[in-house]
Amino acid sequence: MKSYNSQTLNGLADDIEIELSKLAKLEDQVQKIQQNIREAPVYRDSFYESLALKFHNFYTGCERIFCLIASDLNGGIPRDGSWHRRLLDRMAVARNQRRAVISSETASFLDEFLRFRHVVRNIYGFELKLDRLDELIAQYPTVWARFEAEVSDFVSWLRELAIALEE
Repeated sequence: MKSYNSQTLNGLADDIEIELSKLAKLEDQVQKIQQNIREAPVYRDSFYESLALKFHNFYTGCERIFCLIASDLNGGIPRDGSWHRRLLDRMAVARNQRRAVISSETASFLDEFLRFRHVVRNIYGFELKLDRLDELIAQYPTVWARFEAEVSDFVSWLRELAIALEE
């Protein structure tokens, strides 16, 4: 990372933190929808469509962070038809003097949300498989907590590296 300066690294850390704060707001919205499902089960199908969109947004936010990192530290985003999967895979390994952003276990969990996002983009809401959505609802708190912790740790690493470059 000799070609990077502390300003670039701190700027990337700032951008990642902005995205993490947006994902935290999304977490609040997911919890509210789950509460609505418990309180008004008659509207369950509509609430599930809303949750599907929130999970779509969740993975999109994670991917935005990955794109920022790939652009600033790894020379760009993969450019083929499977770039979404390749980008996710790259974040779970160290590359070009960059430590791994997330663990392989977290990447595996996120892969479920990546695949679900593809489904949401390609079907009508009423075609959702509610049992599949129930699985994601159960996984989401753990996946979000892991992602937030691991990416926050990566941000700390960026800031430490920026300080080291200034010395």
